Amino acid sequence: MNTVNVPEALQDDRQLRALIGLGLETFQILLNEFISCLKEAQDKNRPKKRRKRKPGGGRKSAIGSPEYQLFFILFYLKNYPTYDVLAFTFKISRGCACESVKRLLNSLKMTLKNLKVLPKRMSDPPQELCQLIESVDHILIDATERPIQRPQKPARQKKHYSGKKGFHTVKNTTASDTKKRVLIIGKTVPGSQHDYSILKEELDPATDWFASTECSVDLGYQGVKKDYSSAEHIHIPHKKPRKSKKNPDPQLTRQQKRENRRIGRVRVLVEHAIGGMKTFRALTIRFRNHLTQLADDFIFVAAGLWNLKNSFVV
Repeated sequence: MNTVNVPEALQDDRQLRALIGLGLETFQILLNEFISCLKEAQDKNRPKKRRKRKPGGGRKSAIGSPEYQLFFILFYLKNYPTYDVLAFTFKISRGCACESVKRLLNSLKMTLKNLKVLPKRMSDPPQELCQLIESVDHILIDATERPIQRPQKPARQKKHYSGKKGFHTVKNTTASDTKKRVLIIGKTVPGSQHDYSILKEELDPATDWFASTECSVDLGYQGVKKDYSSAEHIHIPHKKPRKSKKNPDPQLTRQQKRENRRIGRVRVLVEHAIGGMKTFRALTIRFRNHLTQLADDFIFVAAGLWNLKNSFVV
């Protein structure tokens, strides 16, 4: 018997949000599609040779019904406990907890894909990315970092060390719209890479990405107006001049300050989108899984969950 009383949690919307990050209405919408995806995954893994028992027979999930399994994976993403704590909470073995996370994360990803709330990836075909960017009036671009455990090898330590954060990290480029939907997630890369160098690798400056769309970025993307076409559609704050002998007290002009405030009022929405994803603590607690692919899966699924959650916010 699980120490988490799932039926009781499903009766209290506030408690449910605290435990899994989603309200009851969103959970039910997710559950309906999740059941179908679980069945599809089971059918796919079923051996093709002649069966000795009817479909549905055999060993059942140690976690319980599909409702419990969805609660289990959302609880893991929201709280990011160790496998020992997760196993104790749901009264299963450590090995079962680990395997269940990997299995159910794939089913959750497929569920979000079927609900059409997953963002695009920067590695998708450029034509698809162009169509997506052109479909919105304003696109907001920023990068987000997440701490990881300190690598053992000196070369990997140097590669993942972030001088900005003072930790070993990984980072992703994110693009959202003014409705705080996460539209695009970049690949997960080591934290030592600069935000702007990542953007140029993923969105080739040779392509006119912003011909019919406004774009806002922060000061970490210095040079974006020179390198990308349609510079008149790209908005970046004015940088305060450096202190020098000729200019011992550098200041922005009033006009520049007004323009920075105007850009900031719009650009802050991408910070809200990133903050929405990071309500799932798998993105904020130091990443400790040994499978590096999970670091990418976590942010991809969290973005889909935030888009689903945000679409039902009244």
